[in-house]
Amino acid sequence: MRAGLQLALFGRITLATAFGFLIGLERQWRGKPAGDRTFALLALGASAFAGLALELFPDSADRVIQGVVTGVGFLGAGIIFQTHERPQGLTTAAAAWAATGIGVLCGVTLYLTAGLTTILTILVLESISLPGVSRLETPPTEPSDPQRED
Repeated sequence: MRAGLQLALFGRITLATAFGFLIGLERQWRGKPAGDRTFALLALGASAFAGLALELFPDSADRVIQGVVTGVGFLGAGIIFQTHERPQGLTTAAAAWAATGIGVLCGVTLYLTAGLTTILTILVLESISLPGVSRLETPPTEPSDPQRED
């Protein structure tokens, strides 16, 4: 692999790492166990695998990407845990999956899409702080009627 191509691949990986870091900053700021380094490394790894597959094995790059997505799914399952009959860590696990997707986008040179998806991910994660949105997460005070079908 020539040096120019390796440097270009390194640039993709660096950009993915920065995008993942930004998402991780939000999670860290919210006091979640997976933070800036975790998300940066997820995006870095996804970008490295996707970029390498695209350059060296273009006919089978899709299989490499499938493997990355599956692997991160298992990591996400490890982030989720049960507390008081309620799962915890779902949003962080979903954000990890999104960061991996952003890393893959960088790896296959879809930089604009990766950047916009990073912004969208952070907006979704921060939507809880918007006025009125936090009320949507409050459970109803009355039990729902089991006979009623919506």
